[in-house]
Amino acid sequence: MTKTHHSRILAAFLVLLTTWVAPATGQDVMGLQVTATSSHPDPVVLSLEALDALDQAEFTTTTIWTDGETRFSGVPLKALLAHLGVQGSSVEMVALNDYAVTMPIAELEDGAPIVATRMNGETMSVRDKGPYWVVFPYDSDPKYSTETTYSRSIWQLNRLKVID
Repeated sequence: MTKTHHSRILAAFLVLLTTWVAPATGQDVMGLQVTATSSHPDPVVLSLEALDALDQAEFTTTTIWTDGETRFSGVPLKALLAHLGVQGSSVEMVALNDYAVTMPIAELEDGAPIVATRMNGETMSVRDKGPYWVVFPYDSDPKYSTETTYSRSIWQLNRLKVID
């Protein structure tokens, strides 16, 4: 083999390695994809920077998945959908591993849930429930300490689909 051939093989290997390793680093390598069956049939992909540009909410709460109090910040889901102008009866939230849960849009509140982009001020890696995590202020009201709410607290979120 020639030196050029070796260089091409090495370059291809590095591209593949970067593709495989990057999602585990916690960097914003993937956006949040949003579709709506009627108003946005083509996906809109929002980067971390686009999510950060929207109105933010922040709260500190305990969860059944973390130790002690944790500070979450991100975009209220209701505000995100309003910003995109999507309407429907429910929103299906899908994780990287295709776990999906549906929530009626009528149950969204101004400050809960949020699509958390940060936990304790840091972006979240895929290994640490990122890149995005739907969280509620669990300690603020007993209505957030239910199995239904816990099931809607989807982590590794990467897709939202608004359903008519």
